[in-house]
Amino acid sequence: MQLVAIRRLTAAALAIAFGLTACGGDSPSGPGKTDTTGLAPASCPGINLGPKPATLSLGQSNPAAMQVLGSGAETARYTAEIAVRGQIAYTTTWGTRSAVGNKVNVWDVSGNTPILIDSVIVSGASTLGDVAVSDDGSLLVVATEFSGGSIVIFDLADPKHPRLLSRFTNSDTDPGVHTAEIGRVNGKLYGFLSIDPLGNLSHARLVIVDLSTPTAPREVFTKVAGNPFVHDTFIRDGLLFVALWDDGMEIWDVGGCGSGASPEAPRVLGGVKTLNGHVHNIWWYHDPNGSKRFAFVGEEGPGAIGSTSRGDIHVVDISDPTAPKEVAFYRVTGAGTHNFSVDEPNGVLYAAYYNGGVRALDIRGDLGTCPVNQQIVDGSTNLVRCDLRLMGRELGIGLIDLNRVIYVWGVQYLNGNVFASDMVNGIWKLKAAK
Repeated sequence: MQLVAIRRLTAAALAIAFGLTACGGDSPSGPGKTDTTGLAPASCPGINLGPKPATLSLGQSNPAAMQVLGSGAETARYTAEIAVRGQIAYTTTWGTRSAVGNKVNVWDVSGNTPILIDSVIVSGASTLGDVAVSDDGSLLVVATEFSGGSIVIFDLADPKHPRLLSRFTNSDTDPGVHTAEIGRVNGKLYGFLSIDPLGNLSHARLVIVDLSTPTAPREVFTKVAGNPFVHDTFIRDGLLFVALWDDGMEIWDVGGCGSGASPEAPRVLGGVKTLNGHVHNIWWYHDPNGSKRFAFVGEEGPGAIGSTSRGDIHVVDISDPTAPKEVAFYRVTGAGTHNFSVDEPNGVLYAAYYNGGVRALDIRGDLGTCPVNQQIVDGSTNLVRCDLRLMGRELGIGLIDLNRVIYVWGVQYLNGNVFASDMVNGIWKLKAAK
């Protein structure tokens, strides 16, 4: 069964496919402001996208093998997302292996070998997805599917032993919260939740939750979005980048443009449909020279756990956020990307590539300008794009030289190391490529 299809099954279909038992959720909270009719386009004079990035000539790619420092095993469940802060890593679990994916693992990653030091079972969930740590390190937020869907919020006063604070669920989070990104707008912490559709019974939607009182989260906005999914978001400097699958990527002003927009009242700036659709995840890159002109879009094609995947990285120029334009791409033959983490001071993007391991790309400078011999013309659209591989942008490849099955879901760069969550094996710690 294709992985992308597996991850979007309803609770009933998951029960058939994996033998899951549906569980009930917590009591619903009151809804916030709803917009199901669309948002008015707007300009963004308040955002300074910085200087045009410099053109770099890097020559031919010769990626090095990334050094593996150690690993921590999880074999009863499929490992999903990863979040690392300080010397502690948190990984979620997904689907059903020999056990249901309702466990958060806590790892000590201070040494080369990650050591499991605690775990938390999340009740009322048949699978987990996103895990995120707040910027001040005080909260851990976990997304749950299915049977109502929720985010579960833990206190990290003791980072090694998360303590349950609260759970947010209501009719708008039904049937599942697939991803939950968190970030601050004007100093206030919010959660941006991507909600699963339920066949023809309900549409995918984005829900925004005020987390400023973590014991009592409050929905402040919701909007039907995505075709057929809204998959993920990326929040930075008051702009929200929304992954709308086959409807492409949209940029929303939620407080960055000086126009009065907010998480309670967003406005759409613009959007782009990247080639092949399946817009899964986004990273808005801030170059160390001050340029903020490129967003990286992950395309998640079909795949099967442990063996196959497909999907490119697309580079989008947002110099005009009301009219973003795809200008470059990166492709790994026989594998597809999933999630990103970026070492911004050094200009390196790390991508989880499922059966293709971990890939490290040099993303400094101008990615949208290249000579003809580094360009590819799409036959169906005539879109001309730079090929990052031909531009010599590949720096490193990790985990494909281990002579074992791997399937890397997530990555995180931190302090010279790269941590990878592997659905099949657990967690890896690698030395950074640069």
